[in-house]
Order: sequence, then structure tokens, then C-alpha cells
Amino acid sequence: MSKILVTGASGMIGSAIKELNLRNVVYLSHKDLDLRDFLKTLEIFQEIKPTHIIHTAAIVGGVGGNSAHPGQYFLDNIKINTNVLEAARQTGVEKLVSFMSTCIFPNECTYPLSEKDLHKGEPHSSNFGYAYAKRMLDVQNRAYHKEYGCNFVSVIPTNIYGPFDNYSIENGHVLPALIHKIYLAKKNEIPFIVWGSGEPLREFVYSSDIAKLSLWILDNYNENDPIILTSGIENSIKEMVYLIAEKIKFTGEIIFDKTKPDGQFRKPSNNTKLKKHLPNFKFITVEEGISKTVDWFLNNYPNIRK
Repeated sequence: MSKILVTGASGMIGSAIKELNLRNVVYLSHKDLDLRDFLKTLEIFQEIKPTHIIHTAAIVGGVGGNSAHPGQYFLDNIKINTNVLEAARQTGVEKLVSFMSTCIFPNECTYPLSEKDLHKGEPHSSNFGYAYAKRMLDVQNRAYHKEYGCNFVSVIPTNIYGPFDNYSIENGHVLPALIHKIYLAKKNEIPFIVWGSGEPLREFVYSSDIAKLSLWILDNYNENDPIILTSGIENSIKEMVYLIAEKIKFTGEIIFDKTKPDGQFRKPSNNTKLKKHLPNFKFITVEEGISKTVDWFLNNYPNIRK
């Protein structure tokens, strides 16, 4: 019988997998094990004896954290990833799925983003330490496959959102930060100010979809190259702001401060490989996903990561 180990169990993806109520799964969070410690990681893996692993654990942060601590983010993530993959190899794990991110793609590249372009240039300078460390997952997967025959693969999801996210206004990603900001604007009866025009487009994917896809990949995807996980549907930041405001029932003034930077206008991804394997997979719409996320946020505030 197979036994699945999920790292990063208290994070958004790990929590989404837990919500699926699977049998014979062990969940490890940073409170259970410091994956930067190889000997301890190997000891726990030998004790658990997993046949399959979904590796979601990482040290992550916003632009500020990445800019201030590129060395620490590089070192911590290199240790976490190399330790997990090496401990998995030594304990005979049959299949391992690791998570990367679209932010690790080259800063200057052709769009839509494609798996084959992952290493064709330097990542953005704001997160280069984290990005290079996460890119090494792909390198280690391919190296271990070539030398040891390991069936280790990696996935590249686009902008994930959902319950159990980090809702920090300073360090959270765009949607959780917007949800928290709009909530506080309503509570304090003040206008909600959005940086930029709201026109940039992003591909948002609900966390439970990523959880389901990761399980499918664990069972079915055996190509050594990474696979991008996205619906391919783009929504503007402005659309998401008004959608969140509607769900939170914020009726105050919404101001788009165009003196602030917009950032990159589009970062479209190529989901051809995913559609080839799963042509009929139905992603949760942003309307339903935001509704579920806001409900969870309101029901769990203030006891959330923020």
C-alpha cells in the first residue's frame, strides 16, 4: 500500500491537500521537522517510510523579504530541497512531486511562459536568490533521474490563492493582501486605495484545484520535465478588486492610485502540456474561488497568517 508524505502541511497547498481527506497520508509542517537539517530529515523519512511525496515546503516572502535576504532565501531553500530529494532517494521513494513558481522564470523571456524556457535567462533581480534555489529543483530532478532513475518531477503553478494563505499586507501575494486591505478599509470606514491602475492581468488558480492536480501528477505524470499548472484565463487586478469588495460587502470608495507602479502588465503561461494530459479538467472560476476564500478569511480572522 502506498503512503504519501506532504511537506509544508500548514501552508496553503498542503492545507488544501489535507482538505481532500485522503487515506494513509502523513503531513509534516515546519513545527514537526526542520527540513534544513539533513540528518533529522533522513531520520524522519526512514521512520515514516513514504512511497510518495508531495513537496510544497519553502521559505517564501514578499518583495521586501526577498530583496533584503537573498542569501538567506537561497540557502534555506537550497537546503530544504536538496535534503528532501536526497532523503527521498536514500529511502527509496517511488515518486516525488515538488513545487516551483512562475516567479522563477527569466525576467526577459518570450510569452507565454513555457516549461522549456525555465533556464533561458536570469530571474528578476528582486527575488534572484529564491528563484535560483527553486530552479535547482528541476536540475536535481533531472540529475537524479539520469544517475539513479528517480521518478522525481516538478510543477509550476501560476498565482495560487485560497484558504490558509499568508494574508500579510506587506509580504502577502496580491489577492490575500487585497482581501485583508479591503476588510480593514470596511472595518475602519475609510477609502480603499489600490496601488496602480488595476489594469495588469494575472492567471489566478484556486488552491483546491492545485491540490487535485498535484495528486493526479503523483499518480500519472512521469515526464522528467516540469509542467505548468494554470487555467490560462487572465483576470485584471481591477476585476479582482471589485469582486473581493462585493464579497466582503465593502461599499466605500475605491481609489486606483495611478502614481504608483503597475508592475508587469501580463505574465501569461502556456498550459498546452497540461491540456494535452487533462483536456477536460475544469478549474474553479475566480467568482467561486474568491467567494470561498473570503468566507474562510472572515470565519478565521484574526487567527490567520498575517
